[in-house]
Amino acid sequence: MPRKNLQVNRATLGHRLSYALRHPGRVPGYLGRASRDAWLRYRSPDHIAYYRAVMRSDTRADPDAAVGSRSRKRWLALGALQFDYLLGHGLRPEHRLLEIGCGNLRAGWRFIEYLDPGHYHGVDISPDILFAAQDTLVSQGLQDRLPTLTPVRDLTLRFLPEAHFDVVHAHSVFSHSPLPVIEECLAHVGRVLAPGGWFDFTFDRTEGEEHHVLREDFYYRTETLTGLAARHGLSARLMDDWEELPHGQSKIRVTHARER
Repeated sequence: MPRKNLQVNRATLGHRLSYALRHPGRVPGYLGRASRDAWLRYRSPDHIAYYRAVMRSDTRADPDAAVGSRSRKRWLALGALQFDYLLGHGLRPEHRLLEIGCGNLRAGWRFIEYLDPGHYHGVDISPDILFAAQDTLVSQGLQDRLPTLTPVRDLTLRFLPEAHFDVVHAHSVFSHSPLPVIEECLAHVGRVLAPGGWFDFTFDRTEGEEHHVLREDFYYRTETLTGLAARHGLSARLMDDWEELPHGQSKIRVTHARER
């Protein structure tokens, strides 16, 4: 998948008008999304509560689409992409993996199948998408792999043990998160990350002005996020090899600073 234009600001009126002229068939869907956004924002000014409501609405319509996959084929392909990437970077069956924003286990079911029983822990702010995750476990016959699925109200990870996870993974989470939510995660993820472990997260990258679209899609500069990690004693770097793969987002890897 070609990398998105890294200079464009999708929040400007000019870009939105130009996009509408080029894609008139998508205008009704955008207007519906904007109306829903305004209503949910009014009812839930807190971002986590707001996005939980977004996920509730999207999951009821289609759990696969709720996690960003417009078809089951694409859902499977994106899950395989994430799994293969971590496998190529040294994921082993004995590792303990925490998936933040596990959704309906697009990649998670593959991790659960591969890892030793009990070594997968998925968390999500949306109880509705975790119900769909249970359906995925059943359809894949993975109940005996003993995964843990936990709804969370924030990303402090305070209920998880210290230095427990070899790999922490968050795909398409920070692309929907304002900076305070991202910083909250970076402030606490180092506590649960085992020595020698790593935390991979994807984000929508821009090299121009940072912006958001309808408070659902956020675009950040790489140095903003690596700087946040450094503020909390972590090293972070853009994963260049991920840039060549068929997905529109970028990926940063975070480790304990002393292990860089």
